Amino acid sequence: MAYLAHVWIYDQNGLGIPTDFISFWATGHLALDGFPAQAFDWDILKRIEVAKLGQDFTGNFPWHYPPPFLFVASVLALLPYSVAYLGWVLASIVPYLAVMRAIVGHNFGVLLALAAPFVMINALVGQNGFLTAALIGSTLYLIPMRPVLAGICLGLLTYKPQYGLLFPIVLIAAGHWRVFVSATVTAIAMFVVSWLAFGTESWLAFFHWMPRSSQAILTEGQATWWKLQSMYSVVRYFGGTEQLAWAFQLVLTAFVAVVLALMWRSRVPYTLKAAALAAGTLLATPYLAIYDMVVLAIPVAFLVRIGLRAGFRGYELPALGGALVLIACYFTGTPTGLGTTLIVSILILGRAGSWWRREPALAVAAADSLPFCHEQRNKWRT
Repeated sequence: MAYLAHVWIYDQNGLGIPTDFISFWATGHLALDGFPAQAFDWDILKRIEVAKLGQDFTGNFPWHYPPPFLFVASVLALLPYSVAYLGWVLASIVPYLAVMRAIVGHNFGVLLALAAPFVMINALVGQNGFLTAALIGSTLYLIPMRPVLAGICLGLLTYKPQYGLLFPIVLIAAGHWRVFVSATVTAIAMFVVSWLAFGTESWLAFFHWMPRSSQAILTEGQATWWKLQSMYSVVRYFGGTEQLAWAFQLVLTAFVAVVLALMWRSRVPYTLKAAALAAGTLLATPYLAIYDMVVLAIPVAFLVRIGLRAGFRGYELPALGGALVLIACYFTGTPTGLGTTLIVSILILGRAGSWWRREPALAVAAADSLPFCHEQRNKWRT
């Protein structure tokens, strides 16, 4: 582990290598020292990051998460930097692997979870893509049989609010009120607890600095367009204006929302509904960093589950292989995530078949595709 730390976390001079994780660790120290609101100030946070790493760096690693995520940062800051770094990657990848194993229903799910290049990217920079994928996957896995627990997972996802955009629409359309209420209560509880722990100032700072983050990332492109994988970023990458990019993104988001609302009200097997929502979550947001492409493993897992039980169609495995190759082209400096997500989405719609008939959903329609608990194992179909 010491060798790994010195080639991954520290440079040859023993100084910390600047990656996204330093923002978590530095923010945690500010929170523990009683100044959580200062973490949202880019200049203050960078000074702390430089001091902790022992060297300066170009650019910024800002903190723009809602205050509830300060709890995670605070825990990480209790540990030495290398231990926190490795511990965070391991602690977040375990639930991701477990969810992938559960969805696929076979140990192959673990191998599938580790196969994509964006898994390595997320681990190398110490980001939270594993946690995001685990929460989205857990929510979708649990909705049919454990709606309250599913809602809790969804409520925890509010630390990345851009990925919760479609869930309320779908839950209301499908009548999953227990999930909706549970998620709402969890989100409110997170707000209250973080407010009590970190004060009003932290929430005011979060909202105050949000426009700065949006300006820097979505208008000025400080994160560089090829590192983002949304429709918005692709249009900007190819030279489109901000207005044109927003137009394309809003049209795509609206289309995905309508398709998902209709699909979740239909008799399409739940497996496909879950896969579609996971993929749609990525298509709907304008801010999609490469490390959050880990979420794409969730819809792929649902498709693989179907294929292992009902057989793969002739084009599905080649298409999934092509998607894997396409996402690997990211290393050439090209934003290929959108194309990869579209390939997976088309495969899902191809499986959905006659979903557009909008037939009324039966009570068991949302609970007949996955064995979420042992006693229901024989009820599910793919």
